[in-house]
Amino acid sequence: MKGRLRTLALIVTLAALAGCAELPRRSVSVAADAAAIATPFDAEGRLSARRGSEGMAGQFVWTHDGARDRIVLSSPLGQTIARLYGDAAGVRVEASDGRVETAPAWDELTARTLGFPLPVAGLAAWLRGLPRPDSPNTMERDGAGRPLLLTQDGWEIAYSYADDAAARAARFTLRYPGGEPIELRIVVDRWQ
Repeated sequence: MKGRLRTLALIVTLAALAGCAELPRRSVSVAADAAAIATPFDAEGRLSARRGSEGMAGQFVWTHDGARDRIVLSSPLGQTIARLYGDAAGVRVEASDGRVETAPAWDELTARTLGFPLPVAGLAAWLRGLPRPDSPNTMERDGAGRPLLLTQDGWEIAYSYADDAAARAARFTLRYPGGEPIELRIVVDRWQ
């Protein structure tokens, strides 16, 4: 079950992209908009994670309410694998077997359960095409000004759109090339 919890934590850090037409790119440094990042959202979708030869796929339901997050991870067949909660007071993972793990921050919890820190806190910004505040970043945009590639904290976040008129990305690919490479893919089926 610990391996499953580790893979779950890896999945939580998903954000992936694939398959949009090549458009003109330009590289710019982007300042984060803290108010936009704090805006609440609900998202549902699918994800997959790969680290070395290990991989996992599943579904997620994520409620982001400013400084609080609630993420439910499920198997491809809909069985709950884990519930993750986080706010300024700390983070907690409740596994399906009843085991609970806590930590002061997402990076610490994922480092302990996975063996390396994952940028869960950055995902609330990255899934909306924004950089995380107070961290250097580089953004490549397409001809319409939409994010194509964001590089921040050692991660590369690639964005893919359903069509040329889509304002919000539907697919995300996160890659962390350091050490043992990590690749996370997310497809958001519903935003609210």
